[in-house]
Amino acid sequence: MAEFSGNLARLERIDGLPRIIVRDLASGAEHAIEFDEEAYELGLLPGYEFATSSLRFTYSSMTTPRRTFDYDMATRSRVLRKEQEVPSGHDAADYITKRLFAKAADGAMVPISLLARADTPMDGTSPLLLYGYGSYGMSMPASFSTNRLSLVGRGFIYAIAHIRGGTERGYGWYLDGKLDKKPNTFNDFIAAAEYLIASGMASAGRIAIHGGSAGGMLVGAAANMQPDLWGAAVGEVPFVDVLGTMCDKDLPLTPPEWPEWGNPIEDAAAYATIASYSPYDNVAKQDYPPILATAGLTDPRVTYWEPAKWVAKLRHLKTDDNPLLLRTNMEAGHGGASGRFDYLKEVAIVYGFLLKVFGMTD
Repeated sequence: MAEFSGNLARLERIDGLPRIIVRDLASGAEHAIEFDEEAYELGLLPGYEFATSSLRFTYSSMTTPRRTFDYDMATRSRVLRKEQEVPSGHDAADYITKRLFAKAADGAMVPISLLARADTPMDGTSPLLLYGYGSYGMSMPASFSTNRLSLVGRGFIYAIAHIRGGTERGYGWYLDGKLDKKPNTFNDFIAAAEYLIASGMASAGRIAIHGGSAGGMLVGAAANMQPDLWGAAVGEVPFVDVLGTMCDKDLPLTPPEWPEWGNPIEDAAAYATIASYSPYDNVAKQDYPPILATAGLTDPRVTYWEPAKWVAKLRHLKTDDNPLLLRTNMEAGHGGASGRFDYLKEVAIVYGFLLKVFGMTD
């Protein structure tokens, strides 16, 4: 929120999208700053002047680099002050972004943000990467990323499922995706994939799923629940042994996590809920898609043995011959490689795996 002598500006979310509302303090009239794209991310910058009608905000979308604007709250005009530079060059007109909604089994409407090149077929023949997180009340913004362009430029469609467990649709959206309601997170993710298939934008077996940390738990759970939907799965430092970790009170980060997942040591219902979805505990004798798991040897949040034991159990039980890879960075923690270029090498490994699996390496 930003206060001025004649106006009040606030940043809020509605239906998963941010919006900036400007209120005239004299009349009480309000208006929203309007944008053309279907999905985007906004930032409201604090002002350094009180007696002014000028408001500064940032805008970006999955197609548009971050831009900084000065907005006149009286005339409703805006002036571009700064734009994120893309050294390799970028033309936003080469891409499209969409905002879609998938209906979950309980009727909840799950927002989906989608990015593709304008010339990429959206008829189910193109591979689609579905990304999700859905924990700790963290929203996944529909903002700009140069990394994604590398994959999208090679023919992938990129989609973010704004599932319960985040706060994209308010605090209640978070509460409906934690503790005993945690299964909503996985059901929302699967519902998003099924919607994309039903709409003709994707095909079963041509969807790659991707998430890290708690998002890696999402990937593991979705792989157990609906393995036939996925063409590949990538879990980066995935939190896959939820039950084992939450039962180990001697791990320093376990007790602070109980408010998010539940305490299975003292609560039988919490134990049953976690046991019903914990990826490691639900690996089954069935076919799985190609899987890449990563770990960091010094990771204090998701210990390196979690993805290691998950991969070992998958190797023992899965009934297919698809690739199953585990990569452990012996010098990294939870955030992966430090340093800008070493981080990009890890991104390249993930994208290279996906391109190889979908036969797009030529």
